[in-house]
Amino acid sequence: MNKLLSFSFIVFIVALVSSCSSCQNQNETGERKVKETITSGVIDISCDESFEPIMEQEIMVFEAAYPKASIIPYYVSEAEALNMLLKDSVRLAIATRKLTPQEEASFKSRQLRVRTVQIALDAIAFIVNKSNKNSVISVDQLHKIVTGEVTDWNQLYPGSSLGKINFVFDNQGSSSMRFAIDSLCQGKPLYTGLFAQKSNQAVIDYVAQTPNAIGVIGASWIGNEADSTNTSFTDVVKVMAVRKAPGFDPYKPYQYYIATGDYPLTRPIYMITTDPRNGLPTGFTKFVSSQRGQLIIFKTGIVPWNANIALKRDVSITDTF
Repeated sequence: MNKLLSFSFIVFIVALVSSCSSCQNQNETGERKVKETITSGVIDISCDESFEPIMEQEIMVFEAAYPKASIIPYYVSEAEALNMLLKDSVRLAIATRKLTPQEEASFKSRQLRVRTVQIALDAIAFIVNKSNKNSVISVDQLHKIVTGEVTDWNQLYPGSSLGKINFVFDNQGSSSMRFAIDSLCQGKPLYTGLFAQKSNQAVIDYVAQTPNAIGVIGASWIGNEADSTNTSFTDVVKVMAVRKAPGFDPYKPYQYYIATGDYPLTRPIYMITTDPRNGLPTGFTKFVSSQRGQLIIFKTGIVPWNANIALKRDVSITDTF
């Protein structure tokens, strides 16, 4: 009898422990949680909005390969993406710059290790309305526009009747605006007459409807989805060719010319993690850096950083100027 009672008590304890363990794996709504590993769990990430076309595809393929993983992206300005990382709102951010020494010191003071991995080489693209006959511009001309030295189309192209140049960025605090300040302003302040929309898509829509506009967007937004060779662009707007300096040929931001450096306005893309447990942020970063993840980047029209993929040069430097 005593043995039977002891056995019943042991069974009860085991059932109770199992029940408590099950409760710990549920959230407040009673839904079962998935333990976070490099291929499972639920995480938020922050991403520069310029790279939404890339990350949407990466996430879709990753989640299909690992059904227990769920990645929730926040597409925001680069400044906000990094700010979310600094505030520990996310453990993974995608941006075009590395952290500053002060930012790294902030994480070090919290005993958080920062890992920065370059995944791609992107380009800043300049787009104009399809009716605009002027589709070649130089780096020096862009410098004069962003600093306010040039404000009218006829200052660039004598005889142009387009009037004032409406030069538009994707949003305040974006990587495109920071690129203009760091690389095009050359120490001068950014002209206050420039303005911003709320996203890369909003810039495309605005330029498509505005004959005198120049839009600044990430190169992954201008690809032709129907062209697997990455040698043509969207037909909604016209993509400008950029001349590095007098005497140089102008180039459009085709994948091949981004890789060779012939297109002069390029920028890296980094995945930055603060993942002490080597969990899903680390796993997703490894996936994007892998051959499979890099092939996805290749298909978006920019340059994968960690893969040996042959790039096509089936374009002419004078293509549709």
